[in-house]
Amino acid sequence: MKSIKQLSRLLHINYILAKNGLDQVIVSLRLFSPFRFVVYFNPWNWFRPKTLNRGEALRKTLEELGPIFIKFGQALSTRPDGVPPDIAIELCKLQDQVPPFSSELALSLVEEAFGRSAYDVFAYFDPQPLASASIAQVHAARLKTGEDVVVKILRPDMRKIIEKDISILRTIANLADRYWWESKRFKPKEIVDEFERSLLYELDLQREAANGSQLRRNFQNSPLLYIPEIYWDYVRENVLVMERIYGIPVSDVATLREKGINIKLLAERGIEIFFTQVFRDCFFHADMHPGNIFVSPLHPHDPQYMCIDFGIIGSLSDSDKRYLAENLVAFFNRDYHRVAQLHVESGWVARDTRVEEFESAIRTVCEPIFERPLK
Repeated sequence: MKSIKQLSRLLHINYILAKNGLDQVIVSLRLFSPFRFVVYFNPWNWFRPKTLNRGEALRKTLEELGPIFIKFGQALSTRPDGVPPDIAIELCKLQDQVPPFSSELALSLVEEAFGRSAYDVFAYFDPQPLASASIAQVHAARLKTGEDVVVKILRPDMRKIIEKDISILRTIANLADRYWWESKRFKPKEIVDEFERSLLYELDLQREAANGSQLRRNFQNSPLLYIPEIYWDYVRENVLVMERIYGIPVSDVATLREKGINIKLLAERGIEIFFTQVFRDCFFHADMHPGNIFVSPLHPHDPQYMCIDFGIIGSLSDSDKRYLAENLVAFFNRDYHRVAQLHVESGWVARDTRVEEFESAIRTVCEPIFERPLK
């Protein structure tokens, strides 16, 4: 039965790829080029209007395939160094512009969570979503005590969808582990396990609320970072209510400049926030794509970051922190032999890695970077 479900999902994935024209992209790869003739038998190529460019086709495909694929697209969107600009720009829409589910469904989910209508729970509730992402969508609302809030509502049946796709990924990882000679280095099964763990954490909005509360305490009264307040009386497993923030998306550089934001200081503070979370608190936001980061417009010469979406949080042991710190010192001193040693000692690379060969590889990567501008 499991194999039949996997086959059905694989056929659906192939159908979506073909419908949006990505079958042609796949056969353009050398590995699959012998099967190029199959594309001519694809009926979608006979009737499909040629209206989508490659970026739109990829974004639309990932949206239709579901949360795991959308997460993959989000990761690609943050790497313009490795993705063509037209594709990166289009994939940025996956950060908060995924097609929403209906207002009627959103209202029914809120009513189910609280046992009464959204219009009874809140003084005001906007049925049209403010933003929509892979796991949930958010609606503007106002508490009866007067505070402006956002209501985050989990998409329905997410666990079933994720478990189905994770099952396919695990099958692929097992095949890779058996037949791919580099699997020992890339550890595909461990990657799938980590991916599954992160996604399932995101399905519990009570866990996210707790993470947000902890981050807020860590940066209470900080000029560097503002974390919105969580309203615990309105938190459920699939509904989260928190303070609404009014900030400029960090990716909107034109507006940041127009508002007179000190960009240089903003960049410095971004680095400071990251290291503060990692080394002081050992508790850091681990999903920092641009859709989750905003800048307060209130004090442009003393800029403050604002952050949302706390579903994925990272933490480090004392041992991890020591290895990280020693690695940074070794990198800055260009002591590549020490960097290689630390990676082996910490278990970040296989124990049987030859330190001298690894040192040479690290030197090849790092030397061109030194003395280069931060840009």
